[in-house]
Amino acid sequence: MRILVVGTGGVGSAFAAIAQRRSFFDRITLADLDVSRPQSVVDRLGEPDRFAAAPIDASSQESIVALIREVEADAVLNATDPRFNPQIFDACLEAGATYLDMAATLSQPHPERPYSETGVKLGDYQFAKHESWEQAGRLALVGIGIEPGAADVFARHAADELFSEIDEIGIRDGANLVVEGYDFAPTFSIWTTIEECLNPPVIWEKGRGWFTTEPFSEPEVFDFPEGIGPVECVNVEHEEVLLVPRVIDCNRVTFKYGLGDEFIGVLKTLHKLGLDSTEKLNVRGVEVAPRDVVAAALPDPMALGDRMAGKTCAGTLVTGLGKDGEPRKTYLYHVVDNEWSMREYGSQAVVWQTAINPVVALELLAEGAWTGTGVVGPESFPAQPFLAKLAEYGSPHGMLELTP
Repeated sequence: MRILVVGTGGVGSAFAAIAQRRSFFDRITLADLDVSRPQSVVDRLGEPDRFAAAPIDASSQESIVALIREVEADAVLNATDPRFNPQIFDACLEAGATYLDMAATLSQPHPERPYSETGVKLGDYQFAKHESWEQAGRLALVGIGIEPGAADVFARHAADELFSEIDEIGIRDGANLVVEGYDFAPTFSIWTTIEECLNPPVIWEKGRGWFTTEPFSEPEVFDFPEGIGPVECVNVEHEEVLLVPRVIDCNRVTFKYGLGDEFIGVLKTLHKLGLDSTEKLNVRGVEVAPRDVVAAALPDPMALGDRMAGKTCAGTLVTGLGKDGEPRKTYLYHVVDNEWSMREYGSQAVVWQTAINPVVALELLAEGAWTGTGVVGPESFPAQPFLAKLAEYGSPHGMLELTP
């Protein structure tokens, strides 16, 4: 397998460091607009026979197709912001390569009723082209990070192995991470964080389908495992809600994120000031999007690892009836300690936790343990091979039984 990674920020770099310890691929090409970024990663890895750097313009489908063909990539991992998804996604179909991303194409709120009805949903652009991919005999695996990604696999595992009937699949994400020396320092891309947190959250219910609510709705306190403890979680727009009910029979799907009052307050302020906008403004003769200014003003999440402490947890809370017909409530989760990920891989916990999953998925595709065509999410594949690989990589999932 030859792999092309488009984007070498925190996740792209962590992907390379994790993949380096595996033998399922022949060569990985890391590409970015500024070739010095992937080149620095290649130099650090010290294996020029297995890793290479290349320039790419992720806004140009023509540029992406050309590079796919030049490096003879079998698979392309999109590790950029989701605003670049359409052209990378379409380039892979044109060039005949398997496509993977960790976030679906962007949504657009309903123009008249944004907080009750969906407009353009996450991934709609990609799923509309399912038949084209299927007819071409090619696979586009949408949302194979940690959330979406491993969280979807946990849902599939619960449906196949643990439950006879499922009431709700609820993704719950929380952490106790702190960043020394910063009053406000997001541990993941602020561009993506603004997008998912300020858009109307989506909920799915059987008989009603997808609908939206106000941002930060339905607050609840969830007690996260492995010492993280109770964190208030709120509804946030996320891909799992759009992916899971396509495959898994259940009554409700939600996604709730443990943001905290301070983080929510900052996001609300950015929104009030219009600093979350992606529409470019003319600032003294320069065209610039306010959200890009915010992202540039904040520290690079990739560079925060040495200042971070604590753990991050991503997981799937499933309620319903167990295989014995009795009420069951199970939390399937994955925890990463920042001290461990920095020591072992030189990557901070949040980006490392995201990056391990596409490595696992690509290895399963290379081995033939996962196969398919069309545009699908991770819940479309059997869970056991994935969970076994996580353990093999030294980062197994956990399972917590709660009182129904």
